[in-house]
Amino acid sequence: MKKQFFLVLTAVALGVVFIFALAYATQQAPDTITMESKLFSKHKKSLVTLSHKKHNVDYKIGCADCHHVYKDGKNVWKEGDAVQKCDACHTEAKAPKAKEGEPKLSKAEKIKKYYYSAIHENCVACHKDLKKKDKTKVVPTKCAECHPKKK
Repeated sequence: MKKQFFLVLTAVALGVVFIFALAYATQQAPDTITMESKLFSKHKKSLVTLSHKKHNVDYKIGCADCHHVYKDGKNVWKEGDAVQKCDACHTEAKAPKAKEGEPKLSKAEKIKKYYYSAIHENCVACHKDLKKKDKTKVVPTKCAECHPKKK
């Protein structure tokens, strides 16, 4: 009886350890992320490979500076929440050019709906802000610095 109880207790303990290890592993972000979206049938420029580790650990950029869920104009996303790909919410590839006589979309409308606008506002705007704050920092701000020429 004691032997059986000990085996059950050991199995339960191992199960708990396994579940916690799995939960921890799923929350760890990969070191690099390729910014690819199914919204584009063909990418005109090379895909950006973002060093998640550099941005978060080395540059000390907080998770909620990039990841977001907006409610009533506030980012309510917090560390530990699910991370969705950008195109889960920014569901159109690129904003169309306004035809003559039609009103142009506002910047906010473009960012909310269009992947291209959202990514570039989030990434490029942050890079340009960093460059303005500290001119000595090497921060890519030109297209080819993040989108190297295709080989």
